[in-house]
Amino acid sequence: MTGDPHLRVHCTTDADGRITFIVQRSEPATLQSPQLLLRLRPKKGQPEKLLHALDLEPVDDSRLRAVLETQPALADGRWDVYLLAEPGAQRQRMRPGLRDLRALVDGHTRDRPSPVAVRVPYATKDGYLAVRAWLRTAHAEVERVDVRDRSMTVRARLHGATLAEGAVVRLRLRGGDGVVRTLGPQVEGDGPAFSFTVDYEELAADQGARPGTGTRVWDISVQSGPAAGAPVIRIGRLLDDVADRKEIFVYPTAEVGDATVRPYYTVDNDLSVEVTAATE
Repeated sequence: MTGDPHLRVHCTTDADGRITFIVQRSEPATLQSPQLLLRLRPKKGQPEKLLHALDLEPVDDSRLRAVLETQPALADGRWDVYLLAEPGAQRQRMRPGLRDLRALVDGHTRDRPSPVAVRVPYATKDGYLAVRAWLRTAHAEVERVDVRDRSMTVRARLHGATLAEGAVVRLRLRGGDGVVRTLGPQVEGDGPAFSFTVDYEELAADQGARPGTGTRVWDISVQSGPAAGAPVIRIGRLLDDVADRKEIFVYPTAEVGDATVRPYYTVDNDLSVEVTAATE
């Protein structure tokens, strides 16, 4: 089993975030305490810090099973999946088999308590199995983005927090020395759903601390109340079966004066708006 390049692991998720892994053995074998290891991928140049070990139990002569329970929650980041065939063996990175993520598709329809914990198994660009995990005190889930010629309207739902009177949507200029634009959300009754409209012309005209040509990015959050210490909660799309949506959910661009404006999802699946000024 060790070093088998064809070894794959199948996985199934349930609505609560529990993941069941099935390892299909290429040949019957007797292993001493095999485990799946989930390793939090360190940032470039940083040492490995977090490992999560799951015991593999036999299902039958050809299959082993491990279950990642909902607790403890995985730290925010990308977790690579390895096989440890026996104690002291070299760990082997696993390739994905079948991934049954159907229970995650409508995840945005269920209210989530704090902390909001999300796990999505996915195949990496180099063909290995990993789990994208988010762990946030609260989260504002995008339910719909309506893009028009001069604006976009976003409908979102708050999880793990409540909107108090005086809550505001914040558009923060990335690298803009604290430049923030605020909008009043339209709250639907006393529930967690709200919407807001971003005027592209106003955004394109506001060059913040970086006038001139080039690209500016505005990151979108909601501040849940008027007090200075009220939580600022990032708005994005996490609660479904898509681990990386930046290249999948592509919204149309708009020409506004001498600028091009487009909403997009970041590498963390958060919603931002990019404003690119025309070059001279």
